Amino acid sequence: MWTGMREVERSRFVMARPPAVHRTLSPEAVVAAEGTFTVTAVEETETGTLVTAAGPGMSVPLRFESHDDGLRYTAEGEVGPFDHLETRITVVPEENGSRVTMRSTVSLNLPLPFADRIAAWKRGNEIERAIEELAADVPGR
Repeated sequence: MWTGMREVERSRFVMARPPAVHRTLSPEAVVAAEGTFTVTAVEETETGTLVTAAGPGMSVPLRFESHDDGLRYTAEGEVGPFDHLETRITVVPEENGSRVTMRSTVSLNLPLPFADRIAAWKRGNEIERAIEELAADVPGR
């Protein structure tokens, strides 16, 4: 089977310092900003936050980990059509504000050679929407 993982990245400058941006980056806010899934449950664990996200015909457990420069999350276990889904959100100082970058790696569990390209295209749109919405939610920008 073809398993050509694809990586997509989107980045945006935000006129706010990293601490202000970090305050808007909750797991729930990130899932909501992507616009595909709705958060149905949140559980704090020793290894991070487990968010159950529901979408059309599926439920996806996402494990979030906080890092000094942002968040990282992965899909847990058997995740519908996904073979692999991982996203990293970083916030770094830039001039008088911050650079917010979302980088996502995706692979579908489908035997079609172009499926991962379609998944990456869709994922790119999701993280583009998320980065715009998260940036708009930063206070004082």
